[in-house]
Amino acid sequence: MSARNGNAGGMERFGQVTKTTRKGNMTTVTGRVVLVDDDKSVRGALTRLFRSADMNFTSFESAEDFLASGMLEETACLIADIRMPRMRGLELQEICIKQRPALPVIMISAFDDDDAENRARTAGALAFLHKPFDAESLLCLVRKALGS
Repeated sequence: MSARNGNAGGMERFGQVTKTTRKGNMTTVTGRVVLVDDDKSVRGALTRLFRSADMNFTSFESAEDFLASGMLEETACLIADIRMPRMRGLELQEICIKQRPALPVIMISAFDDDDAENRARTAGALAFLHKPFDAESLLCLVRKALGS
């Protein structure tokens, strides 16, 4: 039992709260996937994608909204856009990693920015995807981050 979430079957994996469920002989580890992106169409598309994959998913329009939500502690994988108004994705990544060093972070961007990609990877990003990206590739990365 995880002391963090108090649920039977819950555990802490790679520093994030996850839940373990069993169906027959298969064990699935799940947790909340969070997207932070100012683009409404990206939020809508990824909401549909992750819900169709039966994943616990929440999206936010800004880094400030996400940080104010108090959801960082229950986030199992963070997907963040690099270029957003006000707080940028790299700054959000830095804040999140300071509080949750093992949090898997996937950075996304519509811009070809080698400097931002290098900075994100140096800061520990699991991956850096360029929009438009393959939905299945993103799902595979998130499943890897969740350990399922």
